[in-house]
Amino acid sequence: MSEIRHNWTKEEIIAIYNKPFMELLYEAATVHRLHHDPNVVQVSTLLSIKTGGCSEDCGYCPQSARYDTDIEGNDLMKVSHVKAQALRAKASGSSRVCMGAAWRNVKDGEEFDQVLEMVRTINKLDMEVCCTLGMVTENQAKRLAEAGLYAYNHNLDSSEEYYKEVISTRGYQDRLDTIENVRKSNVTVCSGGIIGMGESIEDRAGLLVALSSLNPQPESTPINALVAVEGTPLEDQETVEIWEMIRMVATTRIVLPETQVRLSAGRTSMTQEGQAMCFFAGANSIFAGDKLLTTPNPDVNEDMKLFTKLGVQPQKPFTKKVQPQTVEAKDSKYSDLGEKPRWTRPDHKIERNIEASKK
Repeated sequence: MSEIRHNWTKEEIIAIYNKPFMELLYEAATVHRLHHDPNVVQVSTLLSIKTGGCSEDCGYCPQSARYDTDIEGNDLMKVSHVKAQALRAKASGSSRVCMGAAWRNVKDGEEFDQVLEMVRTINKLDMEVCCTLGMVTENQAKRLAEAGLYAYNHNLDSSEEYYKEVISTRGYQDRLDTIENVRKSNVTVCSGGIIGMGESIEDRAGLLVALSSLNPQPESTPINALVAVEGTPLEDQETVEIWEMIRMVATTRIVLPETQVRLSAGRTSMTQEGQAMCFFAGANSIFAGDKLLTTPNPDVNEDMKLFTKLGVQPQKPFTKKVQPQTVEAKDSKYSDLGEKPRWTRPDHKIERNIEASKK
């Protein structure tokens, strides 16, 4: 039941997902207790360090420059501002700060150097540091590791088949290549997906096949429920039912037994009882704070009240892996190579994305 497998089939995962609800929860909770403390939940704070203006056409994303979503863009934050936000997050119970920039991929230069300084600054606060910056090369991943990065987030979003129905401006293999580049450094991997984009159960299983096939499997897997934002191609999608979310969390827990499963976007539409069921089913990480990049999120005080009701404690930083050592820029072994990698641009079209961009 608790074996780490990298050869799950889609059919096996669909059979797990479709089990009678109580049997599914019991199996997931049993696996969870074999690998994790059920009364400890890791708390992360997600900070948008560069918002809006992204060139990609991801159908779920209000930060795409192609869609009219009333998102106010901003330039890259200053290091001092990021430090102040990190201190606030630490005081509220977060053990990790995840910094997100609306970039297609990392580009060597002044802005990336600034991000590296942010990583150094937060790591020195004795907090785990995560970044989600788009595609990265091996050298860029190693520079982030040197600065003290704990985790890199790069979601697969969905199955490889359904991915083509959501995004046309980058390929699925680029996502896998980025994760492989991160694995060549000493940085842990955070990778998950989104449900509620119109995908089938087969596609949800396909996502878990892709994640479980990675060796090692991701240390963290966010399960997001789509937050449909007006102006995006997916603005008319119905909100995912809590039962679907619980099933997806439980199935993920069984397939990825040692991974921290993060209850991510969409929590504002969930009751406290629904969230508690997700924790029981194997979720043991959340994003705290009033925003997830640009979409709403429960207030951190409400999260702490729920933790108190459930007898849950926030996880301390560096519980799963020792704190990285920060190497100062002047002592860095890896330098700016001025890389210009040729990440793919698939040539297929997604009609709903095109129609949304015309608006």
